[in-house]
Amino acid sequence: MKAYSLDLRERVAAACAEPGARICQVAARFAVSLSFTNKLLRRQRTTGTLAALPPHPGPAPRLDTAGDQRLLTCLRAQSDATLAEVAQALLAAGGPVLSTSAIWRACERLGWRRKKKHSRR
Repeated sequence: MKAYSLDLRERVAAACAEPGARICQVAARFAVSLSFTNKLLRRQRTTGTLAALPPHPGPAPRLDTAGDQRLLTCLRAQSDATLAEVAQALLAAGGPVLSTSAIWRACERLGWRRKKKHSRR
């Protein structure tokens, strides 16, 4: 989700600073939530800034470069294995315990595509 612009933040804070302004009316006027308005004013009081917080990078990947190589080796050895079988093979090769979802994301990140067998009818 993208952060609100600094311009909007400044306009909301200025409107809240007007005499007799009610926070719920300001929130409705600028089509923002009451929660956002309260958090914005609290941030202005505590830090003196209206700027948005920097985005969080998320959790670090469970596989490093060596883990990626182990995974590719397991995939090449058993190209028709299920994700659960690949997870077991990776664990047996000294890799970390990963869910099938994590295996899928790693395969996508590495660009691994399983070769499909074409059947003739």
